[in-house]
Amino acid sequence: MTIEVKVPLLPESISDATVSTWHKKAGDRVSRDENIVDLETDKVMLEVPAPADGILKEIVKATGSTVHADEVIAVIEEGAAQEKEAPKPATSTKASETKSAAASASKGAEQVLSPSARRAVAEHEVDISQIAGTGKGGRITKENVLAAASTPSQPAASQPFQTPSPMGARPEQRVPMTRIRARIAERLLEVKQNTAMLTTFNEVNMAPVMEIRNKYREKFEKKYNVRLGFMSFFVRACAEALKRAPIVNASLDGNDIVYHGYFDIGVAVSTDRGLVVPVLRDADKMSMAEIEAKIVESAEKARSGKLSLEDMQGGTFTITNGGVFGSLMSMPILNSPQCAILGMHKIQERPVVENGQIVIRPMMYLALSYDHRLIDGKESVTFLVSIKEMLEDPTRLLLEV
Repeated sequence: MTIEVKVPLLPESISDATVSTWHKKAGDRVSRDENIVDLETDKVMLEVPAPADGILKEIVKATGSTVHADEVIAVIEEGAAQEKEAPKPATSTKASETKSAAASASKGAEQVLSPSARRAVAEHEVDISQIAGTGKGGRITKENVLAAASTPSQPAASQPFQTPSPMGARPEQRVPMTRIRARIAERLLEVKQNTAMLTTFNEVNMAPVMEIRNKYREKFEKKYNVRLGFMSFFVRACAEALKRAPIVNASLDGNDIVYHGYFDIGVAVSTDRGLVVPVLRDADKMSMAEIEAKIVESAEKARSGKLSLEDMQGGTFTITNGGVFGSLMSMPILNSPQCAILGMHKIQERPVVENGQIVIRPMMYLALSYDHRLIDGKESVTFLVSIKEMLEDPTRLLLEV
């Protein structure tokens, strides 16, 4: 009995998808609920599980094809027996035995791949037969694959652009932009064209936050089983500052100003496919531990392509941290339809003047980009100063003063 594999119902506002990666090929055995193909939309990655056990009889839509909801993309022969190998002659050579053993090892390794590892294998074209899994039960994790990909194992001649062109021309490579990257480019261009974006800067002495973090880090991690980072301090500070400046938490809808009575703060996460912004719902009601745990969960989902559209919709304000990549100062672009975004940067020791004395302090530049059509300079500066004051005196976060 044959079963059709169809494109699942696509999220609202998404009309089609692109076949990104097939994790199986025609003739391979598949298991019910096993992810067999990834579909890329302009917002999220979707996994399509096998509807039944059997053999992948036919791939109807090849990689790169555009597909729509409920469209047939593959056919599975339910319960089909795996084709047996032809018996080998008793006088098989040592080379053929070695080849068979390698194939078996490769097949065995494939069976213990995690979903995120399968995607990494497809992206980096790693030979999984050469990878030792460190996950539970010997599963090969994404980290195992990335570690193998970063270890040179191919001859230089097989690397891209190593072989010069016969005509002596300088080499180049042309690849199509992914749907997610294309959508990001489109949205950023819209923001630049359709808003009066302005950026204001300030700097914050991170010594008080660093002191608290160093003092309580071990106790915090032991109690909550999550790392105490800087982002939770910034999320809490932003939530309190937004309460004092409701216009920064607002958005524009035509000629109407929409004031949001909740504080859904997005935290930008960098992935191989581009920047995504999972949202912390009601961030003002979350504890530091809840914020840190949610950030870790969202980052893992983002990098493994598991974020849903619901995870990224509805934010009222965004925080982005270029400091993790070493950025000292930048002008972040608004995350439409939001009207403000905070940019964090690298913490760097600098000489500053305190009480008439030059001292060295761990300083961070903060940048607030905002839509000047809605937010005036006074409001943006006041908001940024509020964040600075709360981070330089974290007791204010506890007392909400």
